[in-house]
Amino acid sequence: MLIIKRTILCLSIMGQSFFSQAQSKPNVIVVVADDLGWADLGSHGVRTDVKTPYLDSLAMSGVQFSSGYACAPVCVPSRAGLLTGRYPNRFGMESNDDGPLPVSELTIGDRMKSLGYVTGLVGKWHVASGSATHSEFKAIPGNEILWGDNVRITDKNLPGHRGFTEYFCGAMRNYAASFDLNGNDLKDPPVLVNSNEYRIDLQTKAALAFIRKNKENPFFLYLGYFAPHVPLEAPKVYQSSFMEIPDSIRQKGLSMIKSVDEGIGRIRLLLKDLGLAENTLIIFTSDNGAPLKEGMWDGSLNQPFVGEKGMLTDGGVRVPFIISWPDKIKSGLVFKEPVISLDILPTAVAAAGGQIDQSWKIDGKNLLPFLTGEKNGSPHSALFWRFRSQASILSGSWKLIFSAPNKYYLFDMKTPGGEKENLAEQYPSVTKRLNERLSRHADQLLPSGLPSKIWAEDEALLNLHFNKR
Repeated sequence: MLIIKRTILCLSIMGQSFFSQAQSKPNVIVVVADDLGWADLGSHGVRTDVKTPYLDSLAMSGVQFSSGYACAPVCVPSRAGLLTGRYPNRFGMESNDDGPLPVSELTIGDRMKSLGYVTGLVGKWHVASGSATHSEFKAIPGNEILWGDNVRITDKNLPGHRGFTEYFCGAMRNYAASFDLNGNDLKDPPVLVNSNEYRIDLQTKAALAFIRKNKENPFFLYLGYFAPHVPLEAPKVYQSSFMEIPDSIRQKGLSMIKSVDEGIGRIRLLLKDLGLAENTLIIFTSDNGAPLKEGMWDGSLNQPFVGEKGMLTDGGVRVPFIISWPDKIKSGLVFKEPVISLDILPTAVAAAGGQIDQSWKIDGKNLLPFLTGEKNGSPHSALFWRFRSQASILSGSWKLIFSAPNKYYLFDMKTPGGEKENLAEQYPSVTKRLNERLSRHADQLLPSGLPSKIWAEDEALLNLHFNKR
């Protein structure tokens, strides 16, 4: 009988241990803003007209990255890279016209699902087709969704078949959804859900519904806010904070940023009310910098950096980047070494207790050891980009940008001028060394090699931001 009691006690302890381990898995939330420039986070201290108290509080609760980068300067490849942890050019997604995301690529949803997480996606997806349009979902005949006027997206390219068990997927008014705003499962998803509610408030409500619905189990949520990307819109409740701003575009852009900020505040408040705040890892970033061209400007700014969306200068790819996990990461930290959105996948997997398999062939790095003090130095020896007629490498303080067919721009990122003074001719050996390394990287991409075709739009942006200086 004593042996039986001891066995029961042992099993009981083992059961408690297993339960505690399961319960200790953190919830993970990744929030991606759309075309949000560096200047428009209050904690960056660049502008006085921006109001982001909840994002500033999030930064103070964890780590703010002063050199956080997106893996591409436009939406589609940037999201494809974040979702897979791989440079998107490796699988042929380089511009907004590329896609859909190849079925051979596993997503962060797949990775977290395999670790026992309920996985959810809310908001912008934008990797389901090779169309750059932000048109609405219009119909769901059978298992096909009409995107815009003539692009059909099969169900297999939507989040439900790409690692996300639950989703409320869309950008504006129409959403392909598996659950409603009350957290109820919808029959035979995807179901077309239409709403005239302001899009950011709607996306926040869907995120809150997913959290409430899955509060008893470890969950992973990817929240793609469609802001401050055009078309600009914001209810008076948000615009009222910026009535003194004379530029109407800037006013609306700041209003949309404020709506994202308040959404973050509502999410963190719910986590606190549910007792989940301390053990929830939250990552916030943007898919790329703000566009500045007339007709595309969303009111956001990239100051003090040079360039804009569509460029490989810091104005196009250096973005807000915050990680908060109160249970594991000290508050109030600033991390100065370069990181990239590819790091989000391995960081989330590591936080969930998973092991990064070499067969995944990911380019991102687990940032947690660098944030907890287990490791020092930089997570990356170099970062790389290729976009249309541009390619770039950041290694140490040096950044080289190549523009087809034969232009080179070399910058010392430690200098106050940053990308304002081209040093390529002054330091030819550095230019040569970085170009050789960039070329080796480009040879691994699809298609391989440095760009050779001149893109008129790229030339126009370079002339605007560089050659007229």
